[in-house]
Amino acid sequence: MKKKASYGAWPSSISTGLMVSGSIGLSQAILFDSTVYWLESRPTEEGRTVIMRCPVDTQNPAADSQEVLPARYNCRTRVHEYGGACYLPTAQGVYFVNQADQQIYRIDADGKVTQITNDQNYRFADFAYSDVRSMLVCVAEKHTADLPEPGNSLVSVDPANGSLSTLHSGEDFYASACFSPDGSKLAWLSWRHPDMPWDATTLWQADVASSTVLNDAHRLTGGSNESIFQPQWSPDGELFYVSDKSNWWNLYRYSSTGSHCLYAMEAEFGMPQWVFGMSRYAFLDARTIVTSYSRNGSESFAAIDTVSGELSPLQLPHSSYQSVTGAAGRVCYIAQSPTTFPALYCGALSVRPEGGYDYTEQLLCQSSSIDVDKNNFSKGESISYPTGGGQTAHGFFYTPVNAAYTAPADELPPLIVMIHGGPTSATQNDLSLKIQFWTNRGFAVLDVNYRGSTGFGRQYRDALKEQWGIADVEDCDYGVRYLVEQKRVDANRVAIRGGSAGGYTVLAALAKTNAFKAGASLYGVTDLTALATDTHKFESRYLDSLIGPYPEEKARYIERSPISHADKIDSPVIFLQGLDDKVVPPSQAESMIKVLRRNAVKVAYVPFEGEAHGFRKSENISTAFEAELWFYGEVFGFATENKQGFKFIG
Repeated sequence: MKKKASYGAWPSSISTGLMVSGSIGLSQAILFDSTVYWLESRPTEEGRTVIMRCPVDTQNPAADSQEVLPARYNCRTRVHEYGGACYLPTAQGVYFVNQADQQIYRIDADGKVTQITNDQNYRFADFAYSDVRSMLVCVAEKHTADLPEPGNSLVSVDPANGSLSTLHSGEDFYASACFSPDGSKLAWLSWRHPDMPWDATTLWQADVASSTVLNDAHRLTGGSNESIFQPQWSPDGELFYVSDKSNWWNLYRYSSTGSHCLYAMEAEFGMPQWVFGMSRYAFLDARTIVTSYSRNGSESFAAIDTVSGELSPLQLPHSSYQSVTGAAGRVCYIAQSPTTFPALYCGALSVRPEGGYDYTEQLLCQSSSIDVDKNNFSKGESISYPTGGGQTAHGFFYTPVNAAYTAPADELPPLIVMIHGGPTSATQNDLSLKIQFWTNRGFAVLDVNYRGSTGFGRQYRDALKEQWGIADVEDCDYGVRYLVEQKRVDANRVAIRGGSAGGYTVLAALAKTNAFKAGASLYGVTDLTALATDTHKFESRYLDSLIGPYPEEKARYIERSPISHADKIDSPVIFLQGLDDKVVPPSQAESMIKVLRRNAVKVAYVPFEGEAHGFRKSENISTAFEAELWFYGEVFGFATENKQGFKFIG
């Protein structure tokens, strides 16, 4: 028999400590020479990122998994600030970027670590290596006082002495360099301001003349209004890539007769390139591709025959996939589901005599060792609802679930509307303790894929262009109305939370609608003009598409900035902010707090020393959730523990 208690005040076994204890982040799997490598981000080691490896044919993954990176190193690059692709296993050893100095190192087979580069003016990322050429290529980002912004180029690195040779320059950004199997050609992506990589990228190809020289570098495809993603050579030397020129990120093959779509589908085989090294497909052999794709907000896994063009769905129990890597008949990826945490899997595909495929997979590494009764998990319900301008918005709705508690029959639950960052990004129906922490305490959650989100085609993604602060706010507001009309949530107890770009939407929604009684901004944008003039290179022109070109549209920037409408905010707000944040500096939150305090609005501020854009240290992740729970308890009138003495400052 369940006990009765009001929504929001249910005791929960999903504590803030549980959320970080025994949990790690998994990313960037790479299959090389019958061994799978991956990265582990460890909150209990102050967010240190470690390189791991395990044989793909292991019978005992726990015993055979090894830590490659010595304890004094931290594998992380700050190119574009967001990083990604900070290591690469090769026959010569594992190359990696060390967080402390942003230089390239190599780990030899005996574990010896050798520093390769030693130039503090440069950061490095996104490696490619040719065994045929013994050639190491990467993106170099130069930071010197004489440059108006960091300079990016494609370089080769001499593994013997660390000297750099520029292979290509002149573009604002480079990514995804890859060698043909025989080492004779190199392909890569580039893009220029004001475009982001999901707006317009160009696919290049060049002949490799030597380890320091490229010949005949020329554009193959891409450009205005076409986003290219993940160029990759097949084992027999054909160049494949993903393009959204049909409105959907689909797979293409490039040949002497031009670009050819491998399989046309109203689905997304690509994703926004916020970090280097993202991978959605891999070759098992010259004829077989395995790939993940998103359709109507949910993900699937499939095999594609590159000769016939036939796509064969593989029935797997996962709801999302990332970091797909493969070779020689094996594939590895990081996947999760509505009831399982992210985990690294390795699979094998075999062709049935009657046609089709058999597929088997093995679990290699789990991101979480915590044991929670699955009866405490809320599963997201995919919803679509009408929004402004006669359009349709999407999201996942989670009802409160607790194995031991229920609420009085006449009570409706409080709602937390969650806003993903980006804003060019998406939320998925995966098990996340960041959601279950709330639903297990008696909150309902609406996780919104507002207009501008990925996974619904380019047209939906572009619907936010010059509409940021309008369309996204409408979609959150209309989502609340939709659930209130269905009598699924309490209209008087609705909060909104989001980080980074999501934090901007939180503050804009508090100023422009009456739907929300509280808001939580995690390193959120408050002043668009300040952001346009004081942020890192990668996003320095992002607002040109979201708001309009700056300074030509300065008046629009001012009008859309939450700080310009702070006088309209009367609901309590909590701000959580890393003090080392270079993407959204602390001054953004602090200027908003000053105005709200002046207006006698209840404000809480929790700053974190040593944290940047997002929280990595376990103690800070715990503190952030404890503070937010205390905040909702104060606003909505239910008791919570306040061991750290949080308080309002206005």
